Amino acid sequence: MLKSWKLKEVVLLSLLSVVFAVVYLAFVHVGNLWAGLIGPIAYEWIFGIWFIVSIIAAYIIRKPGAAFLSEVLAATIEMMIGNAIGPRIILVGIVQGLGAEAAFALTGYKRYDLWVLMLAGFGAAVTSFAYTYVMGGLAALSPTYVATMFALRATSGMLIAGLGGKILSDLLLRTGALEGYAVARQGRVHG
Repeated sequence: MLKSWKLKEVVLLSLLSVVFAVVYLAFVHVGNLWAGLIGPIAYEWIFGIWFIVSIIAAYIIRKPGAAFLSEVLAATIEMMIGNAIGPRIILVGIVQGLGAEAAFALTGYKRYDLWVLMLAGFGAAVTSFAYTYVMGGLAALSPTYVATMFALRATSGMLIAGLGGKILSDLLLRTGALEGYAVARQGRVHG
């Protein structure tokens, strides 16, 4: 998968994964505080943050595997720095990364516009929700409550991960730090 990758792309993917592993772990605590106020559904509002590295890495690098690898690496690092669920977080990263990667694969890795990024956030939400449904025993809850949870997670995935990932990447692009990456070349082509 990494044969066609340049060293600087591997380094960037690794850096993004480290940064967002820290962000992911911090948001576990944010989620815990928020859940203390409104209950377990609180996580659904902010779930998109846990997909964001996959969208950012894919948007900047624009190569097959960027979304998946960044999400799995971030989950692995998150486990190493203290996520309480241990190695299971890597499985979560795999599931979320596959959902995001699927959106880019559907376009043949040729489109990275906002709608595709939001679709990637939605894809990560779908796969992660399916995982949560099975592993978290959501079948025991009322269908209306489960549907509300899914709608919130999907919206969060599209907005926080998809839209938010694009905004963050575009801000980074403006600094000139992404010169030489596919996202900068694409920007020059489209003016």
